Amino acid sequence: MGHIIAIVNQKGGVGKTTTAINLSASLALGEKEILIIDSDPQGNSTSGLSIQRDEVPFSIYDIYAERATASEAIIKTEVSRLSIIPSTVDLLAAEVELIERNDRERILCNALHDIKEQYEYIFIDCPPSLGLLTLNALVAADSLIVPVQCEYYALEGLGMLTRTISMIKNSLNPDLFIKGILLTMFDPRNSLSHQVANEVRKHFGETVFHT
Repeated sequence: MGHIIAIVNQKGGVGKTTTAINLSASLALGEKEILIIDSDPQGNSTSGLSIQRDEVPFSIYDIYAERATASEAIIKTEVSRLSIIPSTVDLLAAEVELIERNDRERILCNALHDIKEQYEYIFIDCPPSLGLLTLNALVAADSLIVPVQCEYYALEGLGMLTRTISMIKNSLNPDLFIKGILLTMFDPRNSLSHQVANEVRKHFGETVFHT
């Protein structure tokens, strides 16, 4: 059965989509069946894989709205063995619409149950927030990759995220774990980059990827 990895950080511009696309494409080229789920209303993973957002028959929003199953929303990309559940602008409305649902935290998890075994890895590209879309990703995921930009407020945002992850583990997904912290936008000429990288490694040890 496939392993679901959410790529998550509530801050925008830290490299979530770049990580999702490059990691997924690399694994697909290694002859593994890979699925990306674009869970960000901005849809950068969708457009980054040359999918026209206004032409898709179904999207991740339709799964949340119960208009389509996960298998119906999957689209093949130009990369062999790499598929995507795309995002459209409709996803902007999802968080408001989900508030009234009793099962609002588990919709994505339930939807992926029937397709999980078809893929070796499923990557969820999360939005830059800790709202219901990200919550659904955290409940559905087996593990997390957390891109962290080497900038001044990185540790503050990372602390907030780890507290949220602890809450999810305690109540909704006890097996969830951080597979790795990925330092992004590291500038070796910048002393702040080195300082942030050292602080992250001090707090998270071997969880930080060696890149």
